[in-house]
Amino acid sequence: MIETGVIHGRFQVLHLKHMEYILAAKMRCRKLYIGITNPDSMHTRDSVNDINRSAKSANPLTYFERYEMIRGAMQEFRVPESEYDVIPFPISCPEYILQYAPKEAVYYMGLCDEWDEEKYKILRSLGLDVEVLWRKAPEEKGVTASWIRSCIATDQEWAHLVPKSVYRYLTENHLDERIKRLEKMRMDEKDINLM
Repeated sequence: MIETGVIHGRFQVLHLKHMEYILAAKMRCRKLYIGITNPDSMHTRDSVNDINRSAKSANPLTYFERYEMIRGAMQEFRVPESEYDVIPFPISCPEYILQYAPKEAVYYMGLCDEWDEEKYKILRSLGLDVEVLWRKAPEEKGVTASWIRSCIATDQEWAHLVPKSVYRYLTENHLDERIKRLEKMRMDEKDINLM
């Protein structure tokens, strides 16, 4: 077991596949830093491999709300607070990553698509030690946050796709309503553009 590990994700909405990734990395290190990408609009840019990454509908939750969701889920999964921390991780502004994350760590990733491959190259270009936990084809990815946001927006069942603490946090704070509103705005804009 190594001393320090780092993972990263947008976590817009934190779901059970995210937890699989987080816990797989945590099993390999004593201290895990969980990086939140797109921490704010200043550190968010689109990529040719992920052109909707900066859209408001794709980023309905603030850094603080995602931080709270992660902490609640880690408590739910009984990970001691002393064994992890949550940090900003501005992957689309890589020059800032090492302002927040330790250089001497193993950076864990799962690779499923071209955007993941691009992030892998970014981290390697910074001279970081990157370990690939798994490689999957895009169709093997399973649950995605965009699918969950779509389920929320269209009143489909989604509670079984997220940790119980995340479901509670989103509904008690009416964040599901924000997701619905932003998704509806996105769909309305899409319809206008098709006319």
